[in-house]
Amino acid sequence: MRQEVFMAGIGGQGVQLAGQILAEAALEAGLELSWFPLYSPEVRGGPTTCTLVIADGPVGSPVVGGDADMILMDRAAVAMHLPGLRPGGLVVINSSLAGTDFERDDVKIVAVPANEIAAELGSERAVNMILLGAFVGATGVVARRFIERALHKVLPERYHEYIPLNMAALQRGAELVAEQPLRGD
Repeated sequence: MRQEVFMAGIGGQGVQLAGQILAEAALEAGLELSWFPLYSPEVRGGPTTCTLVIADGPVGSPVVGGDADMILMDRAAVAMHLPGLRPGGLVVINSSLAGTDFERDDVKIVAVPANEIAAELGSERAVNMILLGAFVGATGVVARRFIERALHKVLPERYHEYIPLNMAALQRGAELVAEQPLRGD
């Protein structure tokens, strides 16, 4: 098994946290990985990406090849990175910020209205977990129990009260994948 993941958005959307949680969940599952965060010097508002390579054997490089699937959190990320997704690749897109009109019919698109769902759940900060849940639901890269363990490790203890909300957001993202056919399939 080998799963390459590329996440992109702007600072403050939780790109790095989602990547860190997925990385820790992979470790909890006994998988090998590399995680490479990249962000601009702005604390919020600048472009940010992270890449992960998750495998059941050694990972030789943190650089993803042409096989990375994507989580894109806003319109700018979609405009910049969707054209580079390989034919047949998977992309989870926050349709709340990026819309649903994409010029690719050769990729699998999961359009998730993450901002609206986060508002329904009671926290705008849950957007990244909804998108991560959709990605994990679509790929099966790690089991939900490993993500829950990762949340306990990655989040500082003072934020553990938000773990049930994060788990609900992950679950809702996964449910959306089950409810909708993937565009491009």
